[in-house]
Amino acid sequence: MNSTFSIDTNHYTTSSLPTPVGWPELDDAALYGLAGDFVRLIGPHSESALVALLLQFLVVFGNVIGRGPHFRVEADHHACNLYTTLVGQTAKARKGTSFGYVRQIFATVEPKWASKQILSGLSSGEGLIWSVRDPIPSTNDVGVGDKNLLVFEPELAKVLKVLRRDTNTLGPGLRQAWDSGDLRILTKNSPATATGAHISLISHITLDELLRLYDPTDAANGFYNRFLWACVMRSKLLPEGGNLDSEQLDLLIERVRQAVLFAQRVGELKRDEAARDLWIQVYPILSEGRSGLVGGVISRSESQVMRLATIYALLDMSSEIRFAHLKAALALWQYCEDSAEYIFGDPTNNLVADRILEGLHAAQELDDTAISNLFNRRKSASQLNEAKECLRQQDLIHFIIVGDTGGRNRHVWRLGPDPTTTNTQP
Repeated sequence: MNSTFSIDTNHYTTSSLPTPVGWPELDDAALYGLAGDFVRLIGPHSESALVALLLQFLVVFGNVIGRGPHFRVEADHHACNLYTTLVGQTAKARKGTSFGYVRQIFATVEPKWASKQILSGLSSGEGLIWSVRDPIPSTNDVGVGDKNLLVFEPELAKVLKVLRRDTNTLGPGLRQAWDSGDLRILTKNSPATATGAHISLISHITLDELLRLYDPTDAANGFYNRFLWACVMRSKLLPEGGNLDSEQLDLLIERVRQAVLFAQRVGELKRDEAARDLWIQVYPILSEGRSGLVGGVISRSESQVMRLATIYALLDMSSEIRFAHLKAALALWQYCEDSAEYIFGDPTNNLVADRILEGLHAAQELDDTAISNLFNRRKSASQLNEAKECLRQQDLIHFIIVGDTGGRNRHVWRLGPDPTTTNTQP
C-alpha cells in the first residue's frame, strides 16, 4: 500500500538529547500502511518519538475494534489487545503528548469509546474486573455491556508499586486479561467476574523508575513478557509547536473510520501463502528463546508478532495476513526486542547492580546508605552486597574507607577499578 504522505527524515535528527549508545533504531518497514501514514502525518508536527506514535496507534486501534478479529495459535485465541510500555530516559521524553494525538483521532472515530472506555489509576484486580464485569444476579447488578477497555497509565511506577504488595491481585488480573479476557479473583469477597473482556494497556515510565521498581518475581510470573517495551525520547525541538494540515488529518480520520468498520466485521484471520513462507523462516528464531532477564521479557515473541501482524492487516482492510503485514510486525517487534535489550540487558544481568552503576555515574561517589536510598531502602543488605560485589568483580566500581566525625568508618563507592588493588569486600 503506497503512502499518501511524504516524510522528511531531517525532522527526526535534531533531538533534544544525544542518542545513547545502544539505543534501538526503528526500521522503516514498521511504518507500513495506515499506521505508517499516521506517523508520517503527525511526526513532523510533534516532539514525540515516531515509535511512540506508532505503537499507541496500533494499541488503540486494536482495542477499538473489539474481540472479534483474532488469530489462532493451536487452541489459543489471540485477539488484538496489546500492552505496551514507553520507557523514556527522562520525564521529558514526550510520552504523554504522543498519546494525545492518537486519542484525538479515535475520539473522532468512536466518541463513545473515548468518553467511557478509557481507564486510569489501576489499583487492584478487583477494580479491573469491576470495570468490565458480568451481571451479578445476587445484587441485581446488570454488569457492563461493552467489554472494550483501554487502560492508560501515564505513571506505570504506581502500578509497579501495587504489584509489590503481598495481597496484590492486579498482576494476575492483567495476565488473564491479556490471555483470554476471562477474569476472576478467587476470593469469597469478590463475586464479580468478567468474560470476553477486551482490555488493552498503554503505560509510560522513566528508565530510572523502571530499574528501581523492577521485581524479578513479576518477571518470572509472566507480567513483563506481555508488554511491548519501547525506548522513547524526544524526536525534535518545536518551540512554537507544529502546523498540522487539518484537511489531511480529516482524510486520515476517514480512513481510520473505514478500517474500524471493516475490522469489526472480521472474525478469524489466517496467513496467506507468502506470509506463511516468511513465518516458517522466522519462527525458529522467534521461538528459540534465550536466558537471562531479557529472555524472560521477550519470551512471548511469537504471540506478540502475530497480534501486531493481525492489526496491520486489519488496518489494510484485509481479512488475510500478508507478507507486508508480517514484515511490518517483525520490524516493530525487533525494535521492542532491542529496547528490552537496552533496558534489561546491560551490563551486569543484574538490575540492582545496573541501578547502582547508574547512580554512581550521576553522583560520582555513594556510601552504603546512599546506595540503599537509590531503592528507597527496599532492597536487603544481601541483595545490595551481591550487586556491589558483581560490579566490583568486573572492575566497574571500587570502594574506599572513610572515617567520619563519630569515629566510625564508612565505605564510599566510586566508579572504576580499585587503584590500590588491595581493598577487600566489606
